[in-house]
Amino acid sequence: MQFSEAEVERYARHLVLREVGGPGQQKLKAARVAIIGAGGLGAPASLYLAAAGVGQITLIDPDVADLSNLQRQVIFRSDEVGTPKVEAAAAKLAALNPHVAVRPLQTALTAANAADLLDGADLVLDGTDDFATRFAVNAACVAHGKTLVSGAIGRWTGQVGVFSGQPCYRCLVPEIPPDAETCSAVGVVGALAGVIGSMMALEAVKVITGAGEPLAGRLLIYDGLAAETRTVKVGADPACPVCGSLAEVRPPQR
Repeated sequence: MQFSEAEVERYARHLVLREVGGPGQQKLKAARVAIIGAGGLGAPASLYLAAAGVGQITLIDPDVADLSNLQRQVIFRSDEVGTPKVEAAAAKLAALNPHVAVRPLQTALTAANAADLLDGADLVLDGTDDFATRFAVNAACVAHGKTLVSGAIGRWTGQVGVFSGQPCYRCLVPEIPPDAETCSAVGVVGALAGVIGSMMALEAVKVITGAGEPLAGRLLIYDGLAAETRTVKVGADPACPVCGSLAEVRPPQR
């Protein structure tokens, strides 16, 4: 896979990185990434992945931009309120990097259509804010052997995890919490979306290029008020309804 002179200049800071270099940049160009949710987390993640040179980005979101989104979803402008999020975001990504193919899908991901929507993706990023969608994305990723980068935010706290096979997201969250909170109910500081969304993009770049140690089977928790982070291991649940059967053919990740 050859790079044009313009691409060599565009990705120069990656090309001189020992952990990325030419081979890593070629992997980024060949990668196909699906991002579920074009909002607070999907916006910064998609911008950084497009800038990094990911070859194909699929954006999946049924919503239109709302005025209340603009406090944290910095990919949208005031004059785009009422515009489908995926369409507005796709235009920004194409303008940022014309070498990236962007596929906007204005639809909700469900358990019924998840496999079809994620077909062809090498890596999936989930930045949605409801557990039913998170569960559907996770189940499809496990069933079809796709690595999942999951992010979540609320108030001043965010988290990022990488799941590939076992343990999966359902090992972390077995059931929908009865007291599950939403950003609309409890609030969220806008800049936190940029922090966690960027972390998701960073983990995606590491997974694609093979650089460093991704958060595989681990969860990074960021406390914005205290400016502290901690990383915890996610235990594989042998009784997990989604990935439990994998233990019979593959040992848990360590």
